[in-house]
Amino acid sequence: MRRQRVPRSLQKPGARRRALKRERAQSLVEFGMILPVLLIMAFGVIDFGMGLHSWITLTNATREGARLAAVHAASSGDTDCNPLPAVGTIERRICDTGANLNADNMTITVTNADPAGTESGEPVTVTVNYEYDLVTPFAALMQIPSLTMSSTVEMRLE
Repeated sequence: MRRQRVPRSLQKPGARRRALKRERAQSLVEFGMILPVLLIMAFGVIDFGMGLHSWITLTNATREGARLAAVHAASSGDTDCNPLPAVGTIERRICDTGANLNADNMTITVTNADPAGTESGEPVTVTVNYEYDLVTPFAALMQIPSLTMSSTVEMRLE
């Protein structure tokens, strides 16, 4: 069996220790180079997930408001959730369903929802606009303060 030759740099006393220190320093430099990329990707994933959750909540709240409008409720004329609209109104249903959204950033528009003034079969349209504020420092890097989300649902009056 042949013995492997040991490189001359490792034959000197303390040479192996110096070689390991250089490798550790190299790993630290590589980590420092890749860390910003990993952080940007992580912040992007977090913002995307939170934004997707807000969009799904907004869409569901708009659908709930349109369903209430189509079945039996009239609009109160309020266009936001602060302070909370009267109980039983379309706007209140939207605010209750989208409770985890920031009420200050939500604008509600309801058209043709008065059951006394319209016939059965006419369409009622509910539109909700929402300004979503990004939650991570990623927004400051990209200079994007917020995203505008909008959901429109049209249903037939029953």
